[in-house]
Amino acid sequence: EVRLAESGGGSAQSGGSLTLSCAVSGYRYDTYCMGWFRQSPGRAREGVAAIDSYGNTKYADSVKDRFTISQDSVAKTFWLQMNELQPEDSATYYCTFGADDYCPNNWFLGHGMDDWGKGILVSVSS
Repeated sequence: EVRLAESGGGSAQSGGSLTLSCAVSGYRYDTYCMGWFRQSPGRAREGVAAIDSYGNTKYADSVKDRFTISQDSVAKTFWLQMNELQPEDSATYYCTFGADDYCPNNWFLGHGMDDWGKGILVSVSS
């Protein structure tokens, strides 16, 4: 059974930074696609960033150049460094994980993401 444990998050002021972490356990293979999604009340779920086991990364246009996804592929621990935070970044962030060799082009729709974390709240004040 794959388990995802998210940590980090919390509150920040506009322009500030936060880092989210996700530790994946129970996955025995070397290839995967891992992603971060977010959702706030009244808004659709949004794919934020994704990374595969080869280190290829993908970002939503809304966070490109502000957020960075990274990993320790051996430990299967992932991070989302969020800089220049804005109030619109406030949301519950979810760590997701899938067994695809590469993140599919439609990763932002959640395709291929088999497992989801419980979510962690990020709140950005102006």
